[in-house]
Amino acid sequence: MRIPIPHFLSCPQSSSSSETLTIFAAFASRNLSIMSKFTGFSLLIISYFLFISTIVRGTDVHYCDNNEEYQVKVQGVDISPYPIARGEPATFSISANTDNVISSGKLVIEVSYFGWHIHSETHDLCDETNCPVAIGDFVVAHSQVLPGYTPPGSYSLKMKMLDGHKKELTCIKFSFEIGFGSSVADM
Repeated sequence: MRIPIPHFLSCPQSSSSSETLTIFAAFASRNLSIMSKFTGFSLLIISYFLFISTIVRGTDVHYCDNNEEYQVKVQGVDISPYPIARGEPATFSISANTDNVISSGKLVIEVSYFGWHIHSETHDLCDETNCPVAIGDFVVAHSQVLPGYTPPGSYSLKMKMLDGHKKELTCIKFSFEIGFGSSVADM
């Protein structure tokens, strides 16, 4: 089988084809040697990012009312670890942006399991982020350990952010999974 040699590697017309092939083989050998040094490192980097993608997951976020002009714009939600393990700490990090300073407020959280409302809780906004919240980007982070008896499966969460006067600043919905694996707390 004859391998065509790219024109930029070919030698002048006076060179023999065996001389051209020798030059190409030397060029390819040197580049394969360089590539082999990076192959192990590349595989390590790819494995790392695949591992990280199973630990932290961004989830699709939807506003409760698409027609509403919320003062707080949510940019995304990251859940770590994902899927959530029963009896282990889980962190929900909500990236958002505001055009107004927020000095106080509440987070009202409602959780549903296969469409059935199962849990509600309210948190002081300043316990979940630094107050006052300055104009611009900010993160609300909530960590919680779910009990070992929490059933695995699909859940949906609705979160309202209210200011100090109970005015709704934003309202979002997203889904998450609780894994089937048992935790140490279950044993």
